[in-house]
Amino acid sequence: MSLIQHLQTVRDYRTQPDYPLWVILVLIIMGTMSGCTGYRSLTDFVNRHQAALLEIMELPYARLPGFSTLRRIMVRVDFVSFTQAFNQWAQEHCAPSPNEQVSVDGKGIKASLRDSDQSYQDFVSVVSAFSVQQGVVLGLESMHNGDCSEIKTAQVLLEKLQLQGVCFSLDALHTQKKPRSRSLPAAMIT
Repeated sequence: MSLIQHLQTVRDYRTQPDYPLWVILVLIIMGTMSGCTGYRSLTDFVNRHQAALLEIMELPYARLPGFSTLRRIMVRVDFVSFTQAFNQWAQEHCAPSPNEQVSVDGKGIKASLRDSDQSYQDFVSVVSAFSVQQGVVLGLESMHNGDCSEIKTAQVLLEKLQLQGVCFSLDALHTQKKPRSRSLPAAMIT
């Protein structure tokens, strides 16, 4: 299945959308891959490439979604459903070769920060497994820092991906003498 076919499985919360959800998600992914990290830069990307995108994607629209639609989707998309669709596509099309380097790291999502004035801030992070040789993300797993740790989330991601024969690199955070959660299965450590 193509990435678009996988994105078509993402649950759409909207009742009467102007554009199919997959169209907006593809635009967001393409913009992000081009270095756009904010709503305005994504909107600029879509506007700058609108004619070519409409033609290449064979879309029946006069124009593509703007700032408000992109922002609304990014804020409200079912991230679990999106992550599952992306991970399934990546596993089908980006399987790593033996001895390939895979970096695992977590990053906080800036717009998700809550209670910034409290000692224990609340935010969402995404832990990703990145193929250094291919230059692609092999899988994602989200975490809410109030509910889970990056260590546990990385373990869940690696267990889902079932990667074998690769060389993992992780932050020093993952080198604890007494881990608070279960260890990686022996088959995953090479």
